[in-house]
Amino acid sequence: MNHPAYPAARKAAARVYPHFARYDQASTAPHPVLPEPGIIEAMIDVAFWASLRREELYTPRISLAFIAREHLDQAFIFQRPVPLAPQPLTRLGPAVERPGIHLAVWPDADTLHVWGATRTLPAGCFVLQVLAPGLLVIKQSRTDETGKFVNLAVLQGEEIKIVNHHATGKPDCPELITTLLGLESHFTSSGPTNVLIQLAISMRAHGRGGALLVVPSTGPHTWHESMLQPITYAVDPAFSVLADFIGTDRTSRPALAREQLHRLIEGVAGLTAVDGATIINDRYEVFAFGAKIIRRPGYAQVNHVRVTEPTEGFIPLNADPSQLGGTRHLSAAQFAHDQRDAIALVASQDGRFTVFAWSDYEQMVHAHRIETLLL
Repeated sequence: MNHPAYPAARKAAARVYPHFARYDQASTAPHPVLPEPGIIEAMIDVAFWASLRREELYTPRISLAFIAREHLDQAFIFQRPVPLAPQPLTRLGPAVERPGIHLAVWPDADTLHVWGATRTLPAGCFVLQVLAPGLLVIKQSRTDETGKFVNLAVLQGEEIKIVNHHATGKPDCPELITTLLGLESHFTSSGPTNVLIQLAISMRAHGRGGALLVVPSTGPHTWHESMLQPITYAVDPAFSVLADFIGTDRTSRPALAREQLHRLIEGVAGLTAVDGATIINDRYEVFAFGAKIIRRPGYAQVNHVRVTEPTEGFIPLNADPSQLGGTRHLSAAQFAHDQRDAIALVASQDGRFTVFAWSDYEQMVHAHRIETLLL
């Protein structure tokens, strides 16, 4: 491989390759051939420069997967492989920009080519996604059949963020965080934690910012004490279509079930675009949206939260919640402090995403910055 024109490519390749090497040694199940550092470097280099190009005013949003033909049962195969280069990728972009489509990359005579496209990938596959100009995410397909990925690194210009999959640390870390970080965690397509992850992704995607409060379905319902009354958009009875759908058996038609679940999740996440907070319980029944959070009577004002980000080199710090964003972050931190059996998810308009939860271990509100896991 020639020396890349994008300096961060070599650094990123050197930092993520050990993960794939450990996976290769630890896995006993058949899996695809994993790329060497030089191949990772070359794919990052080409993807970065392709991300800066335009095709009819549009920047490409593509996903590259390092995979040989023999590891796929079904694929869209090109009669003549396409060279892995910025200009061809830019031209291909409009055809493969829909979510879930991957361009399949493999070497041919010591040169990398795109030999086809696929919607399905085996476990352990190296995946590189172009999300925006100069913004790339390195991923690995999970060891299940849900089509989900483990985020390994985020590259934005010269900045490289490597995900630290051992960053949970504290025993009371929310399951949402541990599932996103866990390489081998239970991750069923309609499991409760995965539904919350999909809600978070959808919240972030609409770009308007929003807050989602998840309260317990059992025990005393004290969350009303943290709301300005009356709630303008209260729902009575609670909207339970998503909860009912999760509780049904959908094994006979899994593809249709995933599509229906996606539509329901998009609908609930869309409520968070309205100013104020959307309130659901841990069964995903919707109680209200556009709700205004107030300090619960008898509880102190939150002045500091513990801030962490699951990336290598990030040093946890204590900060005023207003430093994380505007009033949405401040009110979410107050809610997590006052309602200690609930969590608050906050999406910023700039793409940042924070989960606020009370930590008994630290005796303060913990703010988990997780946008690197949701890209």
